[in-house]
Parts: sequence; C-alpha cells; structure tokens
Amino acid sequence: MAAPGTGDSSSSVPPGLSEVDAEATTVLPENLADFVELEQLRLSLAAAEEQARSSRDQALRAVAELDNVRKRAARDVEQAHRFAVEKLAQELLDVRDSLELAVANAGRGDPASLVAGQEATLKLLAKAFDKFSILPLDPIGEPFDPERHEAMVMQDSATAAPDSVLAVVQRGYELNGRLLRPARVIVARAPA
Repeated sequence: MAAPGTGDSSSSVPPGLSEVDAEATTVLPENLADFVELEQLRLSLAAAEEQARSSRDQALRAVAELDNVRKRAARDVEQAHRFAVEKLAQELLDVRDSLELAVANAGRGDPASLVAGQEATLKLLAKAFDKFSILPLDPIGEPFDPERHEAMVMQDSATAAPDSVLAVVQRGYELNGRLLRPARVIVARAPA
C-alpha cells in the first residue's frame, strides 16, 4: 500500500489528503452557489420546524380554550335551568300570601270582602303573568286553530262563521309566543 500523497492510482483519495479529510470534503457541495443554497434550505427547514411547533402549540391552546368555553357554557346552562323560575316564584309568593290570608279569614269575612280579596289576588297573578310575558289566549270569533285551540264541542250557530270559536271554556296561555296550554273552546258549525 502506498503512503498518502504518493499518487497511487488504486486509491480514490486525492493526492495530499488523508482518507478522513477526503471523506469530509466529499460531503461538501461542488461549488459555492450550491453551498449557499444548502445553507438557505437548512435555515428554511429550521424556520419551518419552529413555525410548525408554534402552530401546534397554538392549536393545543385553542383546543383547551374551546373546551373551557364549552364547560363554562354547560355550567351556565345548568344554572339557568336551575334558577330560571326564581323571579317568577318570587312574584307568585305574593299571590300565595293573598290566598292564604283569604283561606284564614274565610269564615270571618262578609262575602263582599272575600270577593274583593279574590279580585286583588287575581290582579297580583295577572301582574306576575304580564311581567313574565305569559299571555292569555282569548280566541272568541277567531277561526279554529288546532295548533292553539282544543275543541271541546261543536255547536250550531246561525250568527258565527262555521269553524270559528264561539266560546272559551278554559283560557289558553302562551309564553313569549310559545304555547303553554291550548285554549279549550266551543267551535261553531253551520246549522243543520
């Protein structure tokens, strides 16, 4: 075997370089332009990897925040369901107090004062209903609507239009436009 740098043609190591130096130089690009391009690609790769890490962290934070918002909303909905009727219940306490007072004084009062007490209680209840948008349905004269009315009976009528409401047996109620209870009605039909 020839010594390094002696020009032995069987070896692929250039003259004047050891085998270790030759391996190091074969990794380098052939010219400076290729070397600059390789460095730019390495820098771009490092920047892209950093951007990917940053984006992943942001995505994980966003998922965690969304989960927190979802849990908070679920708690809020649960609280709303639990305490939704609290204000209505407070308004109805006055009605209950008035009814209890009427029952306690039922044997002692005269009929006129009892009627006045019942009217006052009814006004308290109507005030509570108004405050919470609980509106009565009073469909006399309106066309019968099975979505809002419950027909109790049909009655012949020469004055009312057929399939219209003649009388209300029991009022219906709606809450903010949503039906709570249909009105029970007597429906007109043409005389036979």
